[in-house]
Amino acid sequence: MSVREEQCSPAGPALSIESGLAIGYRSVLAASAEEVSLEAGTHYLLARNGRGKTTLLKTLVGLLKPLRGRYELHGACQFVSDDLGFDPELSARLVFSSLIPKARRAEAFAMAERLELDVKKSFSQLSLGNRKKVGLVVAEFNIDPAKANVVLFDEPFTGLDAPAREAFQEHWEQCGDGVLRLLSCHPDFDDMEMPSAVVISDEKIFHGGDGTRTWRDFRKMLN
Repeated sequence: MSVREEQCSPAGPALSIESGLAIGYRSVLAASAEEVSLEAGTHYLLARNGRGKTTLLKTLVGLLKPLRGRYELHGACQFVSDDLGFDPELSARLVFSSLIPKARRAEAFAMAERLELDVKKSFSQLSLGNRKKVGLVVAEFNIDPAKANVVLFDEPFTGLDAPAREAFQEHWEQCGDGVLRLLSCHPDFDDMEMPSAVVISDEKIFHGGDGTRTWRDFRKMLN
């Protein structure tokens, strides 16, 4: 999990991708076809495999340099990678106690109980889905409510069952903490609501969503 902090905007967390931003390694994988501006809320990052979702997230957090163009990120930023792991001998309880601020640990353990996560088991004994839960809880309860926050998730729902995914989505909707969350995912049902999404298709990055769209609508855009 990488953490980066930029100057906070008075209006809260924000992410702005200028038109022409190009991402990739030696050659351009995708470029923004328009300016993309995101504010607090949950936003999805959608694309077919290999089209640049992880590359875009790593660029936004500063792990990769853009090939050209600019973007601006305002807020304390966390990047939660798809392969985030912890010492295999440590239990989730010890991970939480070590990495989550004391003021938020009670909330974290309450969330773990809701997720049916056995915090006494060592990390190596946990299933893929439960390992994902540990990383998501650590990220979520490292958010500082006194700051603007941006959290970038790479495939956070992989390995999670539907109740766990819904628990996180409900938490994001209910906590009202003014956090900007951008998460890449491959939804498993057509009616999953996606009011806002950053889409990568035909080597172009653009923003979609009018507040009513679902995965079924966005899936038709992908190429």
